Amino acid sequence: MPGAEGTTRRVVPSRLAHVVLRTRRLRPMLDWWADLLQAEVVFENEFIGFLTFDDEHHRIAIVRPPDLGGPTGHTAGLDHIAFTYASLADLVATYERLKGQGIDATWVVNHGPTLSVYYQDPDGNRAELQIDRFADNEEATAFLRSPAFARHPVGHSVDFDDLVRRFHEGEDEAVLTAYRYDHENA
Repeated sequence: MPGAEGTTRRVVPSRLAHVVLRTRRLRPMLDWWADLLQAEVVFENEFIGFLTFDDEHHRIAIVRPPDLGGPTGHTAGLDHIAFTYASLADLVATYERLKGQGIDATWVVNHGPTLSVYYQDPDGNRAELQIDRFADNEEATAFLRSPAFARHPVGHSVDFDDLVRRFHEGEDEAVLTAYRYDHENA
């Protein structure tokens, strides 16, 4: 879009509004996502359901098209949807609530910028529940540009049951969320 001086002005969205998932099993999917995110189903019929957990009218929509095939396994496409929690205490409480309901994490990883717990819905879609490890986006972006991150861009797996135990014992959160490769030579 041309600016006043004939330059191109960058125009970006103000936020990500929602994600839509397709399924053959609408009710189990609505139940799973509502439980995972403690979301409210604000509308549902035989074809579609809308869920929200914040100030957006819907963050997740789940649709059941009449001609939809089943899940195809590991193929190209969306890998996961990530949701950020305000604190380690909130992430731990969510993990414990879900575990108490028999919903187990499929992977827990310290990515560097985030500490993340992954879950898989009834159709095989993955949800990442995370906390940020840095105080602001500038610090996180600087970390993403660091040699340590370049050497280990996925991060390291975490024994979250052990982390939860240590959290309840009062261990320092900075120690609990430390990135294994933080102290490598740059």
